[in-house]
Amino acid sequence: MSTWGGHGLRGSTLEDMINRTNEAYRAQGLALIQKIPTPITPVEMNKARQITLAYFDQKSTVDYIGVIQEVPVCFDAKECATDTFPLQNVHEHQISFMRDFEKQGGVAFFVLFYTSKNKMYYMTFGEMDKFWKRMENGGRKSFRFEELEDIIEIVRQGEFLCHYLTGFAADVASRPAAE
Repeated sequence: MSTWGGHGLRGSTLEDMINRTNEAYRAQGLALIQKIPTPITPVEMNKARQITLAYFDQKSTVDYIGVIQEVPVCFDAKECATDTFPLQNVHEHQISFMRDFEKQGGVAFFVLFYTSKNKMYYMTFGEMDKFWKRMENGGRKSFRFEELEDIIEIVRQGEFLCHYLTGFAADVASRPAAE
C-alpha cells in the first residue's frame, strides 16, 4: 500500500490536496467540482479590513459539489486521527442533504483521511448512512476502521494528489442500473 511519498502530507491539508486535484480534473475535462464556502457574517474588522471576528450565518451542507462526467456529485472531506471515527464529525443536516441528493439521482460520498495511517479513502454515502442509522437506533456513536466494508483507498496519481475518481467509478459501477 502506498503512502504519501513516505513524507506524510508535508504540511498540506486535506482540503488543499482536494482543491488542487479538482483544478487538475477541471483542466483535463474530467470533472467540474466547486468548494462550497461556509457563509459567515463579519462582526469585527481590523484597520486593514481583515475580518477578526465573525459568526456562521447558517449550517453548511457539504464541502464540495459539482459534476463528474454528467453525474451530479456532492461530497465532504473528513479527517480522523485514530482508527475510530466519531460520528459527531458528521452533522445531521449533512446526512439529510446527502440522502436527498442521492434520491434526486446524484452521487454523495466522503473522502476520509486517516492521519494515523497516512492514507485516504473513498467512502460511499450508503456506508456512512449505515453507521448513522445504527447510531440513531441507539448503537455506537462511532465506527472502527475494521468495520468498513465499502471503502476504497485513494492513491496519489501524478498531479492528482487525492485521486478520488477511481473510488467514484467503482461506486457508480456498483449501483443498480436506473430503470
